[in-house]
Amino acid sequence: MTRKFDGNRLLVATHNKGKLEEVAHLLKPFGVSVVGAGEMNLPEPAETEDTFVGNARIKAHAAAKATGLPALSDDSGLTIDGLDGAPGVYTADWAETGNGRDFAMAMTRAHDELVACGAAKPWTAQFRCTLVLAWPDGHDEVFEGVVPGAITWPMRGKDGFGYDPIFVPEGHDVTFAEMDRWEKNKMSHRGDAVAKFVAGCFG
Repeated sequence: MTRKFDGNRLLVATHNKGKLEEVAHLLKPFGVSVVGAGEMNLPEPAETEDTFVGNARIKAHAAAKATGLPALSDDSGLTIDGLDGAPGVYTADWAETGNGRDFAMAMTRAHDELVACGAAKPWTAQFRCTLVLAWPDGHDEVFEGVVPGAITWPMRGKDGFGYDPIFVPEGHDVTFAEMDRWEKNKMSHRGDAVAKFVAGCFG
């Protein structure tokens, strides 16, 4: 049976303001206030696992242990079928330049590799999000969200972040970056995972 969350303050183990705002928006109806790892001056632990759940567990347990608060973390990324699931857990790494992140570069790499390997269209893909809620006593709960779609080229839209400009969710003809941010939030992989978290820990 899923352990219930019975507090009103939740630490979200991320330094990404966009992710923090999305989670805060989704949890607002439940009277839960969120605080980010950056506001708590927590370091970012090394993500040394090769799975989304492994890396999410690292971040959640480190934050819970450091603060004594229940901590929610996410590890998310894009899996492209024509690239055998890449970039996957290395989604952010593909954007690393050594001096910050360049997602236009990462999206161009994804497109170029699909072309180079002759992947048949449509270039199906999935955005995936794994949430881990960890308590200071070491217990955790895991929730996985996914939204299927396809890669499009060239990039379209100026909203969103990451690979949003090349991802068209199934059943739509616009990219995540062309959608209203909060509409996208409801149907995104993170929205799916948060809905499962809410059902499991608040229901």
